[in-house]
Amino acid sequence: MPFNDIFNRLLGLGGKMPTCTKLERSAKFKAAYQAWVQAQVYLNWTGPFHKAYHFQKAGISGGLRVQLVQEEHMKGAVFFYDPSIGPANFSFLYDLLKDRLQQHGYTLRSCDKLEVRHERYTEQVEKCLLTPPASDLPGTSLCNQLYGNILLDYIKVNKHPGFIRFIANTYNDSYFSTPLPFEELLEKVLQPQEKQRI
Repeated sequence: MPFNDIFNRLLGLGGKMPTCTKLERSAKFKAAYQAWVQAQVYLNWTGPFHKAYHFQKAGISGGLRVQLVQEEHMKGAVFFYDPSIGPANFSFLYDLLKDRLQQHGYTLRSCDKLEVRHERYTEQVEKCLLTPPASDLPGTSLCNQLYGNILLDYIKVNKHPGFIRFIANTYNDSYFSTPLPFEELLEKVLQPQEKQRI
């Protein structure tokens, strides 16, 4: 066996290179998503995920599954799929998070779809990078990083929903403002106090 084949097998590539393409939603998906937003179907999960995040932070389990991400310059949450949500609703929830971040001034810099074929399964990753507007913190010469750069990932295995990772990645540099708390951003994006329109 040639050395490159051995090397590729050791790395788990085995001729199955990852593919990366621009994430583009079909017209059918967009229409269904818009109807979903108009009907406020998301209210079934935005409030419960917000509550589950705070329960997890307090060390209480129950409800939907959430994992906290709390590293020095990275704060966030991982929202795990639950069969009661349904695959289409979970995909729409991912797009809702992206759209609401943009409504709060964030700019979508890239949105890609990565597919990695492993020996026993295929992993699909939808990945969006959103950045705050380029501006100074009022009254200073510091770059206003707001909550930091936002990484939004939707992970599927064999096309079955797995989880949504929502991460704020901040700079610790004298040229940047102190980042705002992730919990504040989560509140703005999930809007747990929102009620059904009549």
